[in-house]
Amino acid sequence: MTGTLLLCFSSSVLHSAGNPKSASAAAVVPVHSARLSPLDLEVGGDLAGLPPGTTLYVSRDALLTLPQTAFTATDDANFTASTQISGVPLRDLFQQLGAAPDADLIVAICRDQYNGNYPSAYIAAHHPLLVLAISGRPPAEWPKNAEVHGGDMGPYMISHPRFSPRFKILAHPDEPQIPWGVVRLEFREETAVFGAIAPPGPRAAETAVLDGYRIAQQNCFRCHNMGREGGHKASRPWLVLSALAKASPDYFAAYVRNPLASNPDAQMPGNPTYDDATIQALLAYFETFSSQGKEEQGPKP
Repeated sequence: MTGTLLLCFSSSVLHSAGNPKSASAAAVVPVHSARLSPLDLEVGGDLAGLPPGTTLYVSRDALLTLPQTAFTATDDANFTASTQISGVPLRDLFQQLGAAPDADLIVAICRDQYNGNYPSAYIAAHHPLLVLAISGRPPAEWPKNAEVHGGDMGPYMISHPRFSPRFKILAHPDEPQIPWGVVRLEFREETAVFGAIAPPGPRAAETAVLDGYRIAQQNCFRCHNMGREGGHKASRPWLVLSALAKASPDYFAAYVRNPLASNPDAQMPGNPTYDDATIQALLAYFETFSSQGKEEQGPKP
């Protein structure tokens, strides 16, 4: 029989721009060990005092007892007009849901296996919110997604008060991470998650490779995976992208810019503003994972 647990986390983290790993007071959060409702939020990853692989469930009613923030979203592409939003800031969830002390990244996983990644720097800059109500209404009454006809945006989504890009790498600007259909949050260490796609080999420190890495980290990693890390929405994992970049750079470039031209069923959004330098950075980065590329990049006589 599944019961409700009242877990006390004696050490959790409250992230801020100045000190993303400062210790906070103990948090007490009602959770249960199995899903009791379709609206339950899965919580996993690195949880204080719990073994790896643990998944807990938090009810929407429990989340509604937490301090709420409300604002009008004016530039969220998920909505066709300014929309009233309320919910819990992601930065508060480290404490409220008992993240382990070293956790400095939240991964929001959607039902289609799309991932939204929220490092502490992103959270401090953009103040993302786990949305619990839209115009005061529960998920069953939320509007449908404007791009996916009939797409149900519940049970959770993430939005921002206003999004101002904090960086630009070549033609890639800092992009809002605004996933809908969120079913799970994982508290993780940024170095472990992004380390899975860090460029290997002797070219790892090249400027173009590092530029490609940062672009892929924010863009490609949402849908493409390297092992267990990254999104699993796409059918092409990281090493397949690497092989494609190495063997067919022209096709790779064309697909990144306009996927529908190559595949009418593609779900990947295009990147038509990516100029040649941006594409070359992505190619340089992905080629570092190619075994053939590594051999060619070996010591020269």
